[in-house]
Amino acid sequence: MFYDTYEDAIRDCVTALGGFKQVGNMLWPAMPADDAGRKLAACLNTDKREKLDLGELRLIRRTARQSGVHILAHYEARDAGYTEPQPLNPEDEAAQLQREFVSAVKALEVLQKRMAIAAS
Repeated sequence: MFYDTYEDAIRDCVTALGGFKQVGNMLWPAMPADDAGRKLAACLNTDKREKLDLGELRLIRRTARQSGVHILAHYEARDAGYTEPQPLNPEDEAAQLQREFVSAVKALEVLQKRMAIAAS
């Protein structure tokens, strides 16, 4: 799906996450849900002064990722001239970290042998 504006992409992401009240309440839990929903709607209205800050936008993007919604990541990548990103599979990431760990241990063992030879 292609979006004309960042606000449109965020709006569809918010809808996929349960709507303005639910996401607004996630962003501003101390605020009543109705007020938080209205505040979020105002933040996505280009005619209003209210805007999301970077931390709020990040929270929406990460929550969306956890829910399998990739609208923002795809919009941001396309808007900046990149191909669509692929979400990491947690199992793939764990396997990659394990491989890196094994490689680092092997490198340390080689370094330890070289130090032992240099000390003799």
